[in-house]
Amino acid sequence: MVKESNKMLIELKSQLEGQLFTDDLMKALYATDASVYRKLPLAVAYPKTVEDLKLLIQFANTNSASLIPRTAGTSLAGQCVGEGIVVDVSRHFTKIIDINEKNRTVTVQPGVVRDELNNYLKPFGLFFGPNTSTSNRCMIGGMVGNNSSGTTSIQYGVTRDKVLKMKTLLSDGSEVIFENTTKTEFFEKMKLSTLEGQIYQTIYKELHPEDVQKRITANFPKPEIHRRNTGYAIDELLKSTVFQEGSTDFNMCKLLSGSEGTLAFTTEIVLQLDPLPPKESIMVAAHFDSIENCLLSVELTMQHNLFTCEMMDKTILDCTKQNKTQAENRAFIVDDPKAILMCEVRADSFEAVEKQAEHLVKAIQESGLSYAWPVLVGPEIEKAVELRKAGLGLLGNIVGDRKSAACIEDTAVALPDLANYIGEFTQLMKDHNQEAIYYAHAGAGELHLRPILNLKKSEDVAMFRQITTDVAHLVKKYQGSMSGEHGDGIVRAEFIPLMIGEENYQLLRRIKKAFDPQNIFNPGKIVDAYPMDENLRYQPDRTEPEIDTMMDFSASMGILREAEKCNGSGDCRKLPEFGGTMCPSYRATRNEKDTTRARANALREFLTNSEKANKFDHKELKEVFDLCLSCKACASECPSSVDVASLKAEFQYQYQKANGVSLRTKLFAYNNTLNGFSSVFPQMTNFFFKNRLTSSMIKNTFGIAKERSLPLISKKSLDKHIRSINNQVIESNNIKTIYFFNDEFTNHLDTPIGQDAIELLTRLNYNVKFVSHSESGRSFISKGLLEQAKKMANKNVAVFKDLISAETPLVGIEPSAILTFTDEYPRLADDRVAAQNIAKHTLLIEEFIQQEINMGHIKASQFTKEEKIIKFHGHCHQKALRNQLSSFTILNFPENYKVTIIPSGCCGMAGSFGYEKEHYEVSMQIGEQTLFPAVRKASETAIISANGTSCRHQIMDGTQREALHPITILRQALL
Repeated sequence: MVKESNKMLIELKSQLEGQLFTDDLMKALYATDASVYRKLPLAVAYPKTVEDLKLLIQFANTNSASLIPRTAGTSLAGQCVGEGIVVDVSRHFTKIIDINEKNRTVTVQPGVVRDELNNYLKPFGLFFGPNTSTSNRCMIGGMVGNNSSGTTSIQYGVTRDKVLKMKTLLSDGSEVIFENTTKTEFFEKMKLSTLEGQIYQTIYKELHPEDVQKRITANFPKPEIHRRNTGYAIDELLKSTVFQEGSTDFNMCKLLSGSEGTLAFTTEIVLQLDPLPPKESIMVAAHFDSIENCLLSVELTMQHNLFTCEMMDKTILDCTKQNKTQAENRAFIVDDPKAILMCEVRADSFEAVEKQAEHLVKAIQESGLSYAWPVLVGPEIEKAVELRKAGLGLLGNIVGDRKSAACIEDTAVALPDLANYIGEFTQLMKDHNQEAIYYAHAGAGELHLRPILNLKKSEDVAMFRQITTDVAHLVKKYQGSMSGEHGDGIVRAEFIPLMIGEENYQLLRRIKKAFDPQNIFNPGKIVDAYPMDENLRYQPDRTEPEIDTMMDFSASMGILREAEKCNGSGDCRKLPEFGGTMCPSYRATRNEKDTTRARANALREFLTNSEKANKFDHKELKEVFDLCLSCKACASECPSSVDVASLKAEFQYQYQKANGVSLRTKLFAYNNTLNGFSSVFPQMTNFFFKNRLTSSMIKNTFGIAKERSLPLISKKSLDKHIRSINNQVIESNNIKTIYFFNDEFTNHLDTPIGQDAIELLTRLNYNVKFVSHSESGRSFISKGLLEQAKKMANKNVAVFKDLISAETPLVGIEPSAILTFTDEYPRLADDRVAAQNIAKHTLLIEEFIQQEINMGHIKASQFTKEEKIIKFHGHCHQKALRNQLSSFTILNFPENYKVTIIPSGCCGMAGSFGYEKEHYEVSMQIGEQTLFPAVRKASETAIISANGTSCRHQIMDGTQREALHPITILRQALL
């Protein structure tokens, strides 16, 4: 049977214009979404055309298979998990087809990213209102499937309100358009002798009886609860002229929205748009000394035409206290509130919005419920919103096996019921020994709360079910919705009969049968649900794999738990236009395999399930890590802080133990030693590197891209320069003593930058000390030669441990080298205490100078007053482990220097990555995303600056522009 199945899949693959994957890696990557569930699919498809989708539907019907539609895979309820073929339309169904300005509509394919759509619409003065927390990567198809809403629903409604027309494929492969249909047109469609006709017949037959309509109205969530996804929205269909006189036209899109891909396969969607929100906004952040007072204020504040009304409690706020990034964002908080209600008003003029805010503040004051109500404007609003987002992310970033589990995180009740509901909800959580954490779309009556459970233990799996069951009964008591915006999926579908009544549930089953007689579309969701406590990511009560590693992953309780930190939220799928760096390879390929999520998921799968002695010894892992640039962005930008760069280094080390180390890998890893030999005769080396014939031979021999220029050796190493100046007289009145780390890249490839740094620091009156030390080990780490890297770490820790302190810091130039002291050394060195102490007092040279400027030790009068324009690109490791502010600050220090940070993400070079011939194309694609266009756009007189040696090389190869290190620019500016 397996052979026959494989044969049929091979035949299907040959027929598709797109791709079909049946390998273990791709199936493992698509076995999970952002939920707690895991099911290995039969295959994964990337269809290119509607004809491909028809072939997939035909295959499913013929072979009793199923199709699971998927876009970004950020579903929290298990909607994208199944045993059939996962059909990922995020690769090719990504077109914005048409915009109608007059009617304010847009036609899109399901793989269009929500924020990408709104960027496109902005010049037209329009936007798509529903706004999820995943809006920079979630796609319209998924939003329709889940009937998404987000923070803006109180003003702009939910996705269902915006869907006007859908072009679909039914379960027999027929193409059908669903749109506004008059009563006459409805009855004409009932006469069709097609599957479409049978669907209309079933809808009418099932919903026409008056007693059925009353039963639906009596049992479905209260109509005033706008955010509701409990089952199919048959109650919405009752509002049409087909069932009520004088109502709106019938539109099947109301039913398909929120149906989670269980009824039809959507290929195009027409959306109703809104004018852009009023440009001026003010947020009133009302503070409360109790949850009760906060909840009692919701109805009051909602009388003020709010655009957002969001609540967060003390637990969320406390999560941000120790986070350096969020310290500035907490500036508006007064004392220690138990809860904050964030109320935003908008208007076209500041005077108008100011009046609205005054009325709102007055109402809050007069209520006597709030003790403080700071008024936020401009960037202050963005900081408050970011604080709220960060709090939830930090809350979910829990070390160990106890995690926040999505199951009851999406309940919604009518606003008048909210206070009483939350009172009972809190008691229910106490009864289960769970702390109630309030993170709510308060204005919409929706509460986001997740219990903390260890789903690796059967007793907690039982609690998972019990808590969900108890909350379902509580929601039913208030005639609320078990799912406000996240969908039913697997986790909540079991409870639909309880929520709407058994008779109504059976009606839903009959509707599903009419649309999909053979149950090929996303089975196990909404009706005939999979059990909510089975097919979890982890096998309960399993024997936990013990995995020895060279790097220390104890902060995450081991490398497996480091990988398990990934919750599937898909932040690594955000595109370059939305900022940040993560994940550069995905941005180039748009392939799920090249996301941070994929690497963590793959490692988790194989470390958990492999029967090999060396669980890392799998070609699938080599494939999934291949395009990782080790930029480290995931360690800071991923809400779960999954450190894939470290995971890759450890994987390479373990994999190479079983499979050996290639010659090219050794060449790059030992480049400092080779550069040392080359520096004896630098002119001869550079001749060979620059000569077309000899450089081609070198490139061909070692698998280096023929298009790539080779790095040239400096005429004189920095070591030699240091020895030549080391005996010079040092002034006794220096401001401070620092130890200078002469990294391996500056030493042999960028000696002039090192000379600039030493001259700058010396002329600014600092005592620069030099000691003999080893290279940083960065090249060994990036190539997985961790034993050699460990030796370097131990040597350098031994050299510096008695020298480095707050008074005598360690300062370095090249970010990738100096930051090994702060990032990898504490996890590699034998003397961890000494390594951690050195890390505390290790600085990028820009950071050191910034500190001295802030202390008043360096004056602007010491630098030129010439005018210069500078465009700065920061190194990935600087962005991830520090920030670019230090470079920006020192470049701006000369009075008339105007500096812009290029929002460039990763440059694409990443050390040896961009040299390797199989990676060259991706490397340049990454550069072309933002960096290269920004450099080309800069005027000829503008100075391009970059503090990474690889970055400068990439800029030269990609744009033929020389980039200067910030220190060189500052040294040149010194009077």
